Amino acid sequence: MKNVDQAAGQYYRLILLVGPSCSGKTTTLQEIHRRTEAPLINANLELARRMLDLTDRQRALRLPRILADLVAVHDADLVLLDNFEILFDTSLKQDPLKILQSISRNQTMIAAWNGSVKDGQLIYAEPDHPEYKRYPAKDFLSVAMAPKE
Repeated sequence: MKNVDQAAGQYYRLILLVGPSCSGKTTTLQEIHRRTEAPLINANLELARRMLDLTDRQRALRLPRILADLVAVHDADLVLLDNFEILFDTSLKQDPLKILQSISRNQTMIAAWNGSVKDGQLIYAEPDHPEYKRYPAKDFLSVAMAPKE
């Protein structure tokens, strides 16, 4: 929670909970939701509902706006985003981090990133995976989530 105050003063008000599957990211978001009553959005579910009747081209073109509208409709200072793996779908041709950063200009966002931070790089998936992404770990705050044993 201390990162929320720090993020409020940043250009991108984005906090990523970074860790592998089953590391407690969703549980942490649920606890923050319980404490703050900030909206908790299941992005995969909501985006799938809103893009169901769109063509592939329309999905690729409209996805960033649809997600931005999903977040903006809550008109909250803090928004929690979980399950946004759909942003990495190669057929949608999106830059997931760029989308999250863009949205976080207007609202503080805490998002669960399924991946890791290694050697100053934010990583999603493995190098041989089609959805693999690697970004410089800058312009956002991150909280490392250790795998549960």
